[in-house]
Amino acid sequence: QELIRGYVLKNFTGERNGQRARALLLVFRGPDAIDRVHKVVGHIVHERTSGETIRDTYGDYITDESGKVTYFEPAVISAFGSESVEQGLKLWSEFSDRDGGILDGAITYAEGAKVEKTLVLIKPDNFKFPNIRPGGVIEVFSRTGLSIVGFKVHRMSVAQAEEFYGPVLPVLEEKLGAGKGRNAWEDVVEFMSGGRPSAVSGDQRTNPGTEKCIALVYQGEDAVRKIREVLGPTDPSKAPPGSIRREFGQTIMVNAAHASDSAENAQREMGIIQVDENNLKALIESTYGRQ
Repeated sequence: QELIRGYVLKNFTGERNGQRARALLLVFRGPDAIDRVHKVVGHIVHERTSGETIRDTYGDYITDESGKVTYFEPAVISAFGSESVEQGLKLWSEFSDRDGGILDGAITYAEGAKVEKTLVLIKPDNFKFPNIRPGGVIEVFSRTGLSIVGFKVHRMSVAQAEEFYGPVLPVLEEKLGAGKGRNAWEDVVEFMSGGRPSAVSGDQRTNPGTEKCIALVYQGEDAVRKIREVLGPTDPSKAPPGSIRREFGQTIMVNAAHASDSAENAQREMGIIQVDENNLKALIESTYGRQ
């Protein structure tokens, strides 16, 4: 615990090279969640490098001849008891309004740099069963060298999906005709939200959908172009080897991820998804009650 404490104080506080430290908080929920996460995270064992757990694979520490630890990297920080989990989540919730959302001031850039934000959606086809696909997609995007400044697990409502993909409707109608184009557009909305516009009404349109996606905001120089190059074209069969859609996509619709095609559209899409919304506090309060 002393090593963890020292690591947090050194790496999670203050600034380094003029930049604030960033961390990604993941909250897992489900049967025996604490124990199951504990088993996956594991411990750092100096003599073993089997790669069976996260820390076994990515964690490390080095000792000198006297046994003193001179280098320590735990890979992830996680609490392993119900009381410590509750305490930690309540603490993060307390500061979530200030430290969550989109981290606009976390990264510094050279004067005159063409800095953009762009939105990526990791689509519902990556969440049909427990797998490493979402992490694989994020890993490929990391090749761009851009920074993640926003992250949200989201269930898109039918109304949000209609607005998000609204510009696609006239394109499909022009290409396929009014009837077939509308039907193809509704397929997209249903794929992203779980509800078909022509089959839902009232509160069903605005309630969170049944399909899950991850929204990420990437920031950096020429971000829109860099992300779309790594993503590949809409049709996975036409995407180059190594691109996300070639490696993870299946069809023109089921193609792993979406990325904004311009900085202006990124702003529009982020507004629809509300990436900067603080949904952590509501989650913690619904679990443990208001503080």
